[in-house]
Amino acid sequence: MKKGVITVLFVLVGLSAFSQAQVAIGIKGGLNFANIDASSLNAAYNSRTGYHGGAFVLVKLGKIGIQPELIYSKQGSTVRINSTDIESNYDYFNIPIVLKLYTVAGINIQVGPQFGFASGTIPYTSINGQGQPVTLYDNLKGSDISAALGLGWDAPFGLTFDARYNLGLTKINEGLLAKDVKNQVIQISVGYKLFKFGK
Repeated sequence: MKKGVITVLFVLVGLSAFSQAQVAIGIKGGLNFANIDASSLNAAYNSRTGYHGGAFVLVKLGKIGIQPELIYSKQGSTVRINSTDIESNYDYFNIPIVLKLYTVAGINIQVGPQFGFASGTIPYTSINGQGQPVTLYDNLKGSDISAALGLGWDAPFGLTFDARYNLGLTKINEGLLAKDVKNQVIQISVGYKLFKFGK
């Protein structure tokens, strides 16, 4: 009986808080400046420019907001092997769940986890039996976890602007023994709130 009463109270408190919240549904997109942290591999990795786009839902209560997103993201890097540039193209579907802490005039600090799903290959170098460097490929893992850190501005007329750094926390490579390969992506985004509900 007590558990039932407590559950009802939690539901009522949650509904009351939600009724005071602002809810917005929108779209966003922008540029990626992507690279991979692969210092353990014998190759020079350079950043490459890609793009991202998707949708978000913002639930804001006072100075705090929660913003889950579904984002398609072109990531990867350019690796120089034997004076040849080889592009690594990764197609990610990312799900960031961002906590937004609002300061003044819509400016906010963003932090939260990001879960990614992808496929592709990672080029790296190895030495063959004649002591010559050769290009090899390692499979990309199907999943990735990153930490999203950034700044944003919820501007007037429903516009949003974000600058975010997604720091890879898990290895994205299948194999290469103990060598770690992780994502590093800077994202610049512009969004628009299509629908807004609440106060």
